[in-house]
Amino acid sequence: MRIAVLALQGAFIEHEQMLSKLGVPSVEIRQKRDLNQSFDGLIIPGGESTVQGKLMRELELYDPLKKMIQAGLPVFGTCAGLLLLAKKIQNDDRIHFSTMDIVAVRNAYGRQLGSFYTEEFFKGIGKIPMTFIRAPYIEDVFGEAQPLATVNNHIVAARHNKQLATAFHPELNNDLSVHQYFLDMIKS
Repeated sequence: MRIAVLALQGAFIEHEQMLSKLGVPSVEIRQKRDLNQSFDGLIIPGGESTVQGKLMRELELYDPLKKMIQAGLPVFGTCAGLLLLAKKIQNDDRIHFSTMDIVAVRNAYGRQLGSFYTEEFFKGIGKIPMTFIRAPYIEDVFGEAQPLATVNNHIVAARHNKQLATAFHPELNNDLSVHQYFLDMIKS
């Protein structure tokens, strides 16, 4: 198994390090030709969703990646990645991949100073560490999406078939369980 990591901006190196700890090789997606590599899943890291969306379009990555996700490529989006996957962003008119049956709220916890750490229950895993940095949350799930974790009555993780999204950054903690969950999701 090999996992592609969108490496345009944000915390992509940290995701690669988590995969390495799990013994899974990763490949970076930086330009269109990188999509010719063989990979079994894609991680879209946290960072800035507007910048990542703009860069994907400029580098001609957006359309092929969207088609791959729509065709069933397993994908895991963290923070900004969640916003890129959401069908709707409540406080933003921009729509990106729009492949996941969720409604997100951008920068829901405020600015950088609104960042925080907690430990909460994640369905199928148990209690895990969660680091939030200018994080969104999921206002609603519909269709085939299901919530996996909540913090203060807000959904912070969800799954829609082979798509996984977290408002928090599991790559910024030592706990490998969310990345393992994604790998298990690919295998199932």
